[in-house]
Amino acid sequence: MSKTLIAFFSRADENYFGGAMHYVKAGNTEIVCNLMKDMIDADLFKIEMKTPYSPVYMTCIDEAKRDLRAKARPELVSLPESIDGYDTVVLAYPNYWGTMPMAVFTFLEAFDFTGKTILPLCTNEGSGMGSSERDIKKACPGAVVKNGLPVTGSQAANARASVQRWLSANRLL
Repeated sequence: MSKTLIAFFSRADENYFGGAMHYVKAGNTEIVCNLMKDMIDADLFKIEMKTPYSPVYMTCIDEAKRDLRAKARPELVSLPESIDGYDTVVLAYPNYWGTMPMAVFTFLEAFDFTGKTILPLCTNEGSGMGSSERDIKKACPGAVVKNGLPVTGSQAANARASVQRWLSANRLL
């Protein structure tokens, strides 16, 4: 077992790319996580909702907004048995309404991150990290939350160099 876990939420289907909608088979966050997995020794865990959002982008964002307003904690398909063996968790997600998808909160609240280092990575189309770093610190008291890496989603496949610099700066390379 690796000492690093890459836990990520990603959405395929219809996505927004700099002003236009496109259908994708793999979500932007998953693309970046796969690049990362090729660079470091890490276990990969995909955070998946038991009842996923709609494949239609506009419907999906409405559902995500509803869940945010309700402070919902969507049920997940599964969780790792434990995160005790990990020192570092790379937490990757898209920016949904200025923070993480509510499913990521479900994941975070399932474990005690005390003493662990969390490295946030947020795909977005111009909204950056939003309040997600602050929200992670609030959800994970006792964790060391490092500066996150915002990645433009439509450029996910070309993010290798910036991901490599970020991982190196955080001593994972």
